[in-house]
Amino acid sequence: MTLLALGINHRTASVAVREQVAFTPTQLESALTELRNLPQISEAAVLSTCNRTELYCVTDAAGEHAVLDWLGRFHNLRVEDLSRCAYHYLDNDAARHLMRVAVGLDSMVLGEPQILGQLKDAYQQARQANGLGGELERLFQHTFAVAKQVRTETGIGKNPVSVAYAAVSMASRIFDDFSRARALLIGAGETIELVARHLHEAGVRHLTVANRTRERAEQVSAPLGGSAITLSEIPEALEQADIVISSTASPLPILGKGMVERALKKRRHRPVFMVDIAVPRDIEPEVGELADVFLYTVDDLQEVIEENRRHRQVAADQAESLIEHGVGSWQHERRIRNGGELIRDYRLHGEAIRDHSREQALERLAKGEDPAKIIERLAHQLANRLMHQPTLALRDAASQENNELLNAAPNILLPAKPAFEQPMAAVKRQKDDTPA
Repeated sequence: MTLLALGINHRTASVAVREQVAFTPTQLESALTELRNLPQISEAAVLSTCNRTELYCVTDAAGEHAVLDWLGRFHNLRVEDLSRCAYHYLDNDAARHLMRVAVGLDSMVLGEPQILGQLKDAYQQARQANGLGGELERLFQHTFAVAKQVRTETGIGKNPVSVAYAAVSMASRIFDDFSRARALLIGAGETIELVARHLHEAGVRHLTVANRTRERAEQVSAPLGGSAITLSEIPEALEQADIVISSTASPLPILGKGMVERALKKRRHRPVFMVDIAVPRDIEPEVGELADVFLYTVDDLQEVIEENRRHRQVAADQAESLIEHGVGSWQHERRIRNGGELIRDYRLHGEAIRDHSREQALERLAKGEDPAKIIERLAHQLANRLMHQPTLALRDAASQENNELLNAAPNILLPAKPAFEQPMAAVKRQKDDTPA
């Protein structure tokens, strides 16, 4: 059986294709059941996020084509279209890919931590759907252990590499306790939406989103328990804001020096942290001259991001090394398991031959046949039955010029030294030749 990882991601497929191939939560159970019931598949798990859809399976030699055909049928897509953006990995490469995904080395944002949680969810869903057997169960557990080691021993997840996260990270340097901070976010685009989410996850509970339309501001703020205002209400909100982050498409500044000065007086000069992510700028540069304002621009964030990206790349190189070690140890354990299964099957085969031959011998003894002849027959029968299959395999290997098998055969079939130090006939001759 072969370990297979097959899927698409943000590098190989457009958003439109990824949307078509993604599995909704309501589809996952039936998808896992269908996939697991394919004749070529013995185990299966599905990972589906906004950036990737991947199927991990234990399959036979024809499994790759069967899985790709099934994926096309499930989503009503042509297999030819899927194959142009799909990738697949087998055995060690599949294990390596899963580990790289788990630690964020294959993510759009290097080292992002969310994917590990998504992978753990996929593992639990596969377990609940009876999609996991021993092979995938051990692989996922091994992968989680490697991911934990990477997170513990490298700094791959410590340094923010997005504008939104960098802005929140800089704010955390000024505010020891985010739960008391009040944040005012100006704009309601994707960047502000990410900033709002990061602030909420960091502990900010007082969140206000200001936008040209209140409806859009509510769409961003409501899921996080925040409030929504229009741009005209910013002066009043500014008086309460400890954190101000702005990202709009306005051609002119929204916050001027005078507006901020008036707010600072009402705040009794409590400091304000401001980040202007917009280009052109939303906050007049002169605001940064005020004594109680810490103003940063997108250029300041880029410096942080680039520095953090360099740190993450160093950590990524360390992670790759840990993953290679993880793949090697997984491969070693897998070989031992496979060898153990072969040894078990071989011994069961030998024991079955032994038991059958013994029963035949006992039956003849019960009939009163000559014990010496029965023992002779038993020894002959056991030897022939044990050597029959290896003999046929060696003859076939010789006829096919399978030198790899022929070269390995002596180490497997012949003992390092004779089973008996001297054959009985040689011992008898030595006794006969001994002088009286």
